[in-house]
Amino acid sequence: MTLEIPKTLYSGKVREVTLGKGDKAVTVGGESCYPFYLFEGEMPHLPRIAMEVWDCPPEGWAEAALEPFAGVTDDPVAWAKKCIDDYGAEMICLQLISTDPNGLDRGVDEAVEVVKKVAETIDVPLVVFGTANHDKDTEVLRKVCEICQGKDLIIGPLEEGDHKKIGAVAIGYHHSVIASTPIDINLAKQLNILLGNLGVPDDMIVMDPTVSGIGYGLEYCYSVMERVRMAGLTQQDEKLQFPIICNISKETWKIKEAHIPTEEDPKLGDVKKRGILWEAMSTMVLLLAGGDVVVMRHPEAIKLVREMMSELTAK
Repeated sequence: MTLEIPKTLYSGKVREVTLGKGDKAVTVGGESCYPFYLFEGEMPHLPRIAMEVWDCPPEGWAEAALEPFAGVTDDPVAWAKKCIDDYGAEMICLQLISTDPNGLDRGVDEAVEVVKKVAETIDVPLVVFGTANHDKDTEVLRKVCEICQGKDLIIGPLEEGDHKKIGAVAIGYHHSVIASTPIDINLAKQLNILLGNLGVPDDMIVMDPTVSGIGYGLEYCYSVMERVRMAGLTQQDEKLQFPIICNISKETWKIKEAHIPTEEDPKLGDVKKRGILWEAMSTMVLLLAGGDVVVMRHPEAIKLVREMMSELTAK
């Protein structure tokens, strides 16, 4: 008697979204099965990794995270080029940290000029993340959309409080948007509906459920992302069939375990290896939950994730 392994029947499919433009544009989504369940369906596009770049010199970074970018962290353009030329970045995520009103509170024109220079220099898709301050993000991201017309950026986060003002401008200048909500499936669906009502095309939306790393709430993030994928793939919920982006690097490298010196707590192991593994493992868990784009920082962590994806998709 032949053993037949039961398989899940999928009635839905994740939408395909093309990010960026030209030869280096990337397409994400398109899954007709749960993440990496290649024995049940298709996963036409592997998840993509966007290397993180800040628009100002980072403060408080672990030494291990700074080391690969020595000499370029005060120049976002050089930093982005190093990510592409030295580490093979297929996407760049520019974090507009300097615009935070609780930090440097950099002016709109200065911040936009940085984005413009990076966008004109690189040829891979560019994600631009604000600081989730509605008033400042509205000012900055609307101007970014205008000045970078024709660059097909990926703009975020768009939240319920600012989605109309930013989303309308993004539509006009043809930029994709990142729908960002607290980790809750109902809020995620609601924002996708609102963006659709605003007129944002389905093929220009990616979801950001907000995530965290191992030891800091990852299991809850995983369960919500899992439910999003289940609703989209098995319950035909069209408003939850969008690709997912996970802005994970900041979450894993800010934790205390990434900073405690080896000699201070030898039981935790080498501090450099610890931080790299924390980022790689957290990222891989999110990919298994349904992430299509992940924002990462350390080149060695990225290498580990790529190797793990290759293992999962090897035939």
